[in-house]
Amino acid sequence: MQSTQQATPAQALDQSCSPIVDLRQYTLFPGTRDAFVELFDREFVETQEEVGMRVIGQFRDLGDPNRFVWLRGFADMSSRERALTAFYMHGAAWKAHSETARAMMIDSTDALLLHPVRAGRGFKLDAPSQRDIARNAPPSGIVTATIYSLVDATSAEFSAYFEDGVTPRLVNAGARLLPSFETEHSPNNFPRLPLRDGEDVFVSFSAFESLASYHDYMTALGRDQQWRGEVAPALMRLIRGRPQILKLVPTSRSQLRA
Repeated sequence: MQSTQQATPAQALDQSCSPIVDLRQYTLFPGTRDAFVELFDREFVETQEEVGMRVIGQFRDLGDPNRFVWLRGFADMSSRERALTAFYMHGAAWKAHSETARAMMIDSTDALLLHPVRAGRGFKLDAPSQRDIARNAPPSGIVTATIYSLVDATSAEFSAYFEDGVTPRLVNAGARLLPSFETEHSPNNFPRLPLRDGEDVFVSFSAFESLASYHDYMTALGRDQQWRGEVAPALMRLIRGRPQILKLVPTSRSQLRA
């Protein structure tokens, strides 16, 4: 007899590779980031996953001592609405600790709604039960997120150029590429949390064993004549301004890491 037992929200999300992802950047008051990380890792990980989200990774930004960056995933847009409503409107953890969290935040509105460029090619993570405990030392590697704001090219056109022209040069310079994401254009179904609307972005993630490895990669890329002479100039014509590069150090409980 076939089992009729249904997967829990967390199990279903794990199987789906998080087709919908929030990338969130928080600006914190100076000197509060370590306390915010401690609070987040202790109170806001399992409590979000219990209602159907997946906390993919949380990070200190090496480029800004007051920035905290994190990603969470959802099985689809309808489950996003249900999970966010459950956590922020009815959840005991947010009710108990939201005032403390908000007191450390200057701004929490820099948020992008994304989906993987290739269906089913989201982040591959261990089961949530394998997440490190808070007192473990943070991992040594870094994750980079490069955010490209597109101008005239469609997401499909940019993705094709990135895969064919850009990716080989990045890999040749020493990057270990993680999945790439692009804007999810579904309406924001939890407007209490604003999103960056009205723009198309492409976000490329990479992993490096150490900050020194990242510096070696940047040096190699700068010496790549094909990158300097052909690929980078063509890339810049497809985007608005310069890309934003986030150099991210995972917290001890982040499951996305190098």
